[in-house]
Amino acid sequence: MRVVVGGSSKLIRVFIDGLCEPVNPGGVATFGFSVYRDSLKLEEKAGAVGEGSSMSNNVAEYSALCEVLKSLLARGLGGEEVIVHSDSRLLVNQMSGHWKARRGLYLRWHDDASLLVRGFKNIFFKWIPREENSEADALSRRAYKEHSKQTRG
Repeated sequence: MRVVVGGSSKLIRVFIDGLCEPVNPGGVATFGFSVYRDSLKLEEKAGAVGEGSSMSNNVAEYSALCEVLKSLLARGLGGEEVIVHSDSRLLVNQMSGHWKARRGLYLRWHDDASLLVRGFKNIFFKWIPREENSEADALSRRAYKEHSKQTRG
């Protein structure tokens, strides 16, 4: 049960996604995220992380997480309850403490995310099926298309 103070909920729901195209690893890594307080959208963002041999889908997923955590902290929302929804089992299980992060291209971003999480009082990670993450997925795909246009022309 959530506590409602002054008629408004303090629950922040975040949806994140990342991709690495046209090959994984080694392609262009992009991310997308959206942030909601109940049904009100507070923010959405999409962008490119980079391209080449140091990029992967996990780098993109963790980049999305880092970007949204920085944004939430900048908005002063570290004290509110935050639920991060992701279709990446790796990210959700590592950030929830069920799996260890040992090695991989994404390790730097995992470490950054772990530091950022310390700025939150109540943050939780929830795995969702890809079908329930269509908005963040569309944002990451839009970022890939925009990046491809910029590098072609």
